[in-house]
Amino acid sequence: MHPHLLRAAGGFPHGHSVVTRAGEPVADTGIDFGVLRLSRGEEYLDDPSRETALLLLDGSVELAVDGAVFRAERSSLFDQDPSAVHHAAGTMCCVRALSACELVVVSTRSSGLFPPAFFDASSMVETEHRDRDLLDGTSHRIVRTVFDGRNRPDAGLVLGEVVTLPGRWSSYPPHHHPQPEIYHYRFDHPSGFGFCQLGEDVVTVRQGDTVKILDMNDHAQVAAPGYAMFYVWVIRHLPGQPYRTPEFSPEHAWLKDPAVRVWRPCGNEDGARR
Repeated sequence: MHPHLLRAAGGFPHGHSVVTRAGEPVADTGIDFGVLRLSRGEEYLDDPSRETALLLLDGSVELAVDGAVFRAERSSLFDQDPSAVHHAAGTMCCVRALSACELVVVSTRSSGLFPPAFFDASSMVETEHRDRDLLDGTSHRIVRTVFDGRNRPDAGLVLGEVVTLPGRWSSYPPHHHPQPEIYHYRFDHPSGFGFCQLGEDVVTVRQGDTVKILDMNDHAQVAAPGYAMFYVWVIRHLPGQPYRTPEFSPEHAWLKDPAVRVWRPCGNEDGARR
């Protein structure tokens, strides 16, 4: 198995499952990434020594941070916008499960100072149908940016989601950036799968898998036909080098031109000769 692919065979157990940890000896992203599963009535306190974001995947929760309490509910990763809380080091978030729930917990060491914030569709989450009108819609995907340098300029992290339509591409054209990134995958069917480019390598990704993206590797994605693919994406800013926009691989950057027309077979619609 590729060293940057972390497989969640059998899913995630109850409690907090650590997937990546800052400082680990192989392919260190500098990001702590985990999956939290709670039963109704349980509580979880995150680490106040680290900048942290908690993103709801499923269920109903109450998030209490710095005297404010937020409620969030989600039953579909594919049809509903994200809800998340984000705070700087020195603050703590308490998660209270109002039902069985699942969240992503992301943290990093950061000296940035900023007030805690709650993000949802009614506030600051930006949702785009990206590249719907390019390349016959073959790279049309839904990109939800929870926070980045525009609305959290002092943060050490960037957080968002992508919904890749069945049989289509995302994170496309192939692109790269020096800042480390993590993708965490879910599918709309248990047997769903897709492919992730990691430079010159390609890995198969399945339900619950996580990929670490490092070393300026290009990382285009594709979902298998019939399966919608969702992934959380987290980027860590580098000192003096914050993430702004990706750099598209020069040989494929021309595909971003709206005037590009892709090849189609001649003849009638199914390509058969008359």
